[in-house]
Amino acid sequence: MASQKDENIQVVGHERFGFDSRAETKTLRSLYLSPSANKDLDANSQNQEYGSQSTYDKASNTVKYTTLANFPPVRLLPNSERKRILVTGGAGFVGSHLVDRLMLLGHEVTVLDNFFTGSRTTVSHWVGHPNFELVRHDVVEPFLIEVDQIYHLACPASPPHYQYNAVKTLKTSFQGTLNMLGLAKRTKARFLISSTSEVYGDPEEHPQREDYWGHVNCIGPRACYDEGKRVAESLTYGYSRQDGVEVRVARIFNTFGPRMNPYDGRVVSNFIIQALKGEDMTVYGDGSQTRSFQYVHDLVDGLILLMNSDEERPVNLGNQDEFTILEFAEAVRDIVEKVQKEKGNPLAKRVNIIHKEIPQDDPQRRRPDTTRAKETLQWQPQWSVRQGVEEMVRYYYTQIEEKKL
Repeated sequence: MASQKDENIQVVGHERFGFDSRAETKTLRSLYLSPSANKDLDANSQNQEYGSQSTYDKASNTVKYTTLANFPPVRLLPNSERKRILVTGGAGFVGSHLVDRLMLLGHEVTVLDNFFTGSRTTVSHWVGHPNFELVRHDVVEPFLIEVDQIYHLACPASPPHYQYNAVKTLKTSFQGTLNMLGLAKRTKARFLISSTSEVYGDPEEHPQREDYWGHVNCIGPRACYDEGKRVAESLTYGYSRQDGVEVRVARIFNTFGPRMNPYDGRVVSNFIIQALKGEDMTVYGDGSQTRSFQYVHDLVDGLILLMNSDEERPVNLGNQDEFTILEFAEAVRDIVEKVQKEKGNPLAKRVNIIHKEIPQDDPQRRRPDTTRAKETLQWQPQWSVRQGVEEMVRYYYTQIEEKKL
């Protein structure tokens, strides 16, 4: 991982299943990276900025927000190809990147979010665009709209957030999914639910295939999320069999990238923020437990391919490259040090890696079998973990510089 030489990826997405999801990487980056960070990763990038800007004044400890009526160019589609797309949880980490892609492709996008974990700032650069609508709404309450496709992403996904109110997490998974499936039934929209690798629990099978039924503690602290997603899948297939709703189920494995909440307790953001601030990097347990990590652009590719394909079975979306947590911590530390040296701001001493007690029901091994995605979607990750981590480090570095973290 540390010695891998990666080529710069210029274009993401695919033209497949009658849906063109291709977009230039530099345009996507301009929506979440500062011009300087964008230039560091792509020498050919333009210093064009879109959407809102914020300027921090240290003397007065104030921040000035400026909204620019300067939207990125979006594809002009004929009415027959332009889809009305609803994204629940669209102001969240994954949702906002999906929204960026769908908007650039020229579709009409409505974002539904209650902002429990999402933030308006992740999609503020689209506010005012004629193809975009942002609605503050909780999916546990019914919502009526005319749509062609529904990406149902609404649900807290990190342990601190989904354990904060376990009953609410379960209501979101069950009642929220029930409401969105009801909407899909009424409008004859195609429905995609973002499920999770957590449906496999602490797996006894490795790697995990879609036909593995899982090993889940149904009364443990993580059950509100694990079992919530399992029942959401059951609901989804119930509507498919009983009412003929077109459904797609994406089982998402560990995903990371810019806009991830730095304090949501997930391993990638934890390591990067701790290393950037010169704090000890915390590894839970001895660090021998393994994870696989995929970059968010690869996940968005997979979600769009799955939505527009004919695959109705659950599909794993993840990266098959597997690392121990300790190996990953050391790699993140190396990348952070590289970026800090480039910026002329190296730390006085190297950060330490410390160990703490492992949380209850924390899975020991997690790696997807993505054979189904490769065979039916012709999808596989394009971004290496190193590429993704470096882009995320530059994003957080700028956020810290601008006093946003």
